[in-house]
Amino acid sequence: MAKEIERKFLVADDGWKAGVGTTSKFLQAYIATGEDRSIRVRIIDGERARLTIKLGRDLLVRDEFEYDIPVADAEELMQAAIGIVLEKSRHRVDYRGFTFEVDEFAGFYHGLIVAEVEMRSTEDRPDLPAWLGREVTGDKRYSNMAMATNEDLSAELGHGLSNPPL
Repeated sequence: MAKEIERKFLVADDGWKAGVGTTSKFLQAYIATGEDRSIRVRIIDGERARLTIKLGRDLLVRDEFEYDIPVADAEELMQAAIGIVLEKSRHRVDYRGFTFEVDEFAGFYHGLIVAEVEMRSTEDRPDLPAWLGREVTGDKRYSNMAMATNEDLSAELGHGLSNPPL
């Protein structure tokens, strides 16, 4: 069983841009959710797709299972999305032995930028780059699932744009 151990932060400034190694564009939708679980589908760069199952209430450590699926299947699953389809560019920034994934949202959440750092253990203490802002690891408002499926949250954080065309 795979474990996802990650911390999440708001991004304070553009300092991360100088360190970008790779960038991918994501369309991301949730097709099933519960208090302690979710099933997510992603289309990455319009060329590949993944189905992800996450289990657990802890926002720092969760069980995670990921599988490649055909893009056509992902497009069909997105038609059944709960809430909105998230649009984002994911930039990978290596910093002192850790990779920070900086998500720059488009569409409904245009202007929101968050960064996650995945860790091998809860004991890891990555050095934090100066461009990071407030930590939001335990703040459910910044979980992608909540952003996609919670109408009240969408109104609070979002900018009111519609779903992207598939």
